[in-house]
Amino acid sequence: MNVTTAPWYTHRWPWLLMLGPAVVAVAGIATSYVAFTSQDALVVGDYYKKGKAINQDLRRDRAASALGLSIELRYDAAEGLLRGHVGSAQALAGETLSLRLQHATQPARDMVLLARPDADGNFSVPLPMLERSRWQVLVEGKDRSWRLEGAWQWPADRAIAIRADAAPTPLAAR
Repeated sequence: MNVTTAPWYTHRWPWLLMLGPAVVAVAGIATSYVAFTSQDALVVGDYYKKGKAINQDLRRDRAASALGLSIELRYDAAEGLLRGHVGSAQALAGETLSLRLQHATQPARDMVLLARPDADGNFSVPLPMLERSRWQVLVEGKDRSWRLEGAWQWPADRAIAIRADAAPTPLAAR
């Protein structure tokens, strides 16, 4: 009896058995590449100080409530302008507002804009392009004694209204 067997590489079972470890090795290399080349933007270096700062932020929220502050923002992409109206129980004319637009996942795209409302509370700031994303909006006075904060889903919401002691609400497109 002369039995001839084919070489191992002509059978499918060795290849099928080697496929699993090969896929795991490739996935491990890809994961390592992503881990070592990407920035860990969501990790806070000093979490204890950040936790203590929450109490100060709550004081700033209460100060905004005491002033009866509200803000409406609308972005005009055609003109490249961010227009707004700030409302308050006290006059804010002449005060410089800091408008911070923070990208949801990429800190490199964060923007800080300075606006000076007129006597009626209206202002406009040049903003060349607002990327399609979810933005955290933080509005503060020049002395940072108060703040208004909300989330803005651009361009799904063409405008946003943020009021002290209230959730931010998208405004209907006009």
